[in-house]
Order: sequence, then C-alpha cells, then structure tokens
Amino acid sequence: MDNEYYTTKRVTVKEIDDLLYEEHKVLDHGFIRVIDYMGSDNSIVQAARVSYGIGIKQVSQDKALIKYLMRHHHTTPFEMCEIKFHVKLPIFVARQWIRHRTANVNEYSARYSILDHEFYIPKPEQVAKQSDNNKQGSGEAFDTHISQEIIDSLTKDSNLVYSHYEKFIEQGLAREIARTNLTLNYYTQFYWKIDLHNLLHFLKLRADKHAQYEIRVYAEVMLDIVKKWVPLAYNAFVEYCLGSVSISRTGLEIIRKLIDGENVTREESNIGKREWDEMMCTLKKTGR
Repeated sequence: MDNEYYTTKRVTVKEIDDLLYEEHKVLDHGFIRVIDYMGSDNSIVQAARVSYGIGIKQVSQDKALIKYLMRHHHTTPFEMCEIKFHVKLPIFVARQWIRHRTANVNEYSARYSILDHEFYIPKPEQVAKQSDNNKQGSGEAFDTHISQEIIDSLTKDSNLVYSHYEKFIEQGLAREIARTNLTLNYYTQFYWKIDLHNLLHFLKLRADKHAQYEIRVYAEVMLDIVKKWVPLAYNAFVEYCLGSVSISRTGLEIIRKLIDGENVTREESNIGKREWDEMMCTLKKTGR
C-alpha cells in the first residue's frame, strides 16, 4: 500500500511541534527532548467545561478559568494533557527523578547494552561543602585549589572504573554484573511520560531554588517547554504555585495581628523556629 499523507485531527501546538526531537543540552553530556505530547490549554478548559454542560464558551474566558482551576487546586482538567520526554542524565539525578512515581518510565538497560564512557563532572562553583543547617543540601563553595583537586579525583576515579568495566566486558563477564562498579555520575537515559498536573508538581519541587543544582537545571529547561506548550497554564502555575508560598492557619493569624499593629514574638506564636524564620523572610521580601 502506498504511503499517504493524512492531515491530523488531533490538537497541536506549533511551538511544541517545532521542538519535537530537538536536543536541549543540560550539564556536560546530558539533554532533554520532547518526543510526543497530547493536548493544549484548550484541552484543559474543554475538560473543565464538561461539568457545566453547555457551560462557558467564550475563548476570552479561558485564561480566567485556568487561573481559577489552578488557584483552587482543581487538578483533573490538567491531567488531560500529557507529554513524553527523552532524558539523558547522570544516574544519581535519575535516582532523584524516579522518586516521582506519577509517570511512565522506560530506562536504558545496562543489562542488555553497554554504557557509554560519559560521566558528569561538576563545575568548580558547584563543588561545595556540606550545608551546616541542611542535611540534604550544599553550603559555600570550596576555594579554587581544593575544588580543582576534587574535580581531578572525580575524573580520575570515573575513568578508572570505566577501564575496569571495559575489561570485564572483554573478559565476557555478564553485563548485569560488569555495570556494578560504575559510579553514580555515569549517564543513563530514559523515556518519561507524564500528565501536566503531575509534571507541574514535579517542577514545583525540582525548579525550586533549594533543589539540587543538577536536577534543577533539567527542571528549568522543562519549564521553558511547558511555557511554549500551555502558556495559559504555565502563567497560572507561576502565579499560584511556583511563585507563591504556603501559610499555615496559625501563620495567617500572626500576619493578621501584624497588620493590625500588634507585636507578636515567636515564643508566643506556638510555631517552630524554622517555620517562623521562613514566614518572616517571606514578609520581608513582600515589603513588610
């Protein structure tokens, strides 16, 4: 049967069609590509309006409706949109990434294939000390000399284990065993398919300034893709999620007292020091 050209009847977004399969470079050897997608901003409002029957029809109201859905956490309409990424990333980043159990994942298998001689080495400014007040985070950077020593050691170790890996393969060792000596900075790849609601949750956590740098840079690329794909949903997300803060009931009462001119101390507030400091920092940034 001769090949024929069919005009698509699916919802398409030109800005994303133009990006399909294009590599967005991340870190030293990584990338992220859009492989496929389903839906658009219009898909979100269509799904929301099913509940209303004929409902709201004016296109001019799409923006307001999406903002309402985002503001009030009506998440189901956002699940009508899906996107599939091809991601190349260091293994330790992949282990963080995979903790988000709301996607479909298929990873490159080192049991069947041989991993490339590609590993991640941080830039000097990312070679930082352990944070004094955050068990999960980094603190200030080392001086240039120590940073270079650490980078040289990481590079030497990574090359050494790969030379052993190659030797194991040449000796006929099963690939599923040979891979076990490779370090976590070696690169892996996976296809990752997720709906928009869960993608935005992922981005809220991983694009945050407190997220580890190596996963945050991937999230920042994905944010730019989402902006092109569903601009109305993106703007609502930035307004009500990414650029917002969560205040507890007690915290809200404290803010009301401060607005009324009352003097409130942390000891009187019945909230922990960390929450208090976060709230005071937020108020200062907003001009209080």
